[in-house]
Amino acid sequence: MTRIFCAGLLLCARIALAGTVDAAHYDAFWLWAGVKPQPVLRDARTVYVLQGQIEASPQDDTQVRFIAQDVSLPPLPGAQVWLVYRAHTLRWTPRVERVMLAQLARWRASGRTISGIQIDFDARTYHLQDYLSFLQELRERLPADCRLSITGLLDWSSRIDADQVNQLKRIVDEVVVQTYQGRHTIVAYDAYLPRVGRLQLPFRIGLIQGGEWDAPKYLAGSPWFRGYVVFLRNE
Repeated sequence: MTRIFCAGLLLCARIALAGTVDAAHYDAFWLWAGVKPQPVLRDARTVYVLQGQIEASPQDDTQVRFIAQDVSLPPLPGAQVWLVYRAHTLRWTPRVERVMLAQLARWRASGRTISGIQIDFDARTYHLQDYLSFLQELRERLPADCRLSITGLLDWSSRIDADQVNQLKRIVDEVVVQTYQGRHTIVAYDAYLPRVGRLQLPFRIGLIQGGEWDAPKYLAGSPWFRGYVVFLRNE
């Protein structure tokens, strides 16, 4: 009876593990404003840390402001760091880029291993070409040794055409496709995944801590799949 009971507990644990995102089983994380660093960061290999938000005035979309976040990190000598910028508009002013590049220089001077910059922008399908043009111009103004990452919406990955994928491949170093919205996993996320798995450029899958996830086997078989990034939440 005891053995049957223990076996049942192990089976339940495996089912819970398959269906729920436990940050302890991953090594790449987003750290956002207001989220406290967690013990899982000690073993992190990659951390995406929010540094600023760029938004336009509701009254005049030509008036753009940079809101510094300056999310700090505990000492993580083994982790590579990406500086994340949450963009609500693509109408960046020269000042926005100057502040971003100054932050990049300060982080590098601190001795951290900075992989590059990530742009977090919800590019709708009909805005994809404008976004590609924006990314190309930004790429040209970044230091040559600074990599460029972007996030992607789950439905966006099912609508982007082959020509746009090829353009992205020449501009960015990776795309992180988000399977969540707000603080919850997107309903029926698995319906979008086959198309994501066929992306022909380096990609990761973004998960929400405590959310739902059941990894399809075909993802690991893609030569472009680079793993997962977990968005950390406060308990």
